[in-house]
Amino acid sequence: MYVILVYDVGEKRVGKMLRLVRKYLSWIQNSVFEGEITDVKLKELKFQAKEIMDLNTDSLIIFASRNEKWLEKEIVGNERSSVDTFL
Repeated sequence: MYVILVYDVGEKRVGKMLRLVRKYLSWIQNSVFEGEITDVKLKELKFQAKEIMDLNTDSLIIFASRNEKWLEKEIVGNERSSVDTFL
């Protein structure tokens, strides 16, 4: 599945969350990630994220689609990080 993930966590937890999510998805903007991920890997990511988060104040939002082709993406301005795949 293709996901866009956005998080908002306390300042003390931002670094840990960034390192965690970068293991699974491509970083495209501050606290915004995208990419293909399996159901199992997504469950793993959410489990580990909950261990970092303060569930009373932090949030993790995941937009999921079966395939990237169902989303239209337009970038206005500078693209933070290219998500090209190298073989």
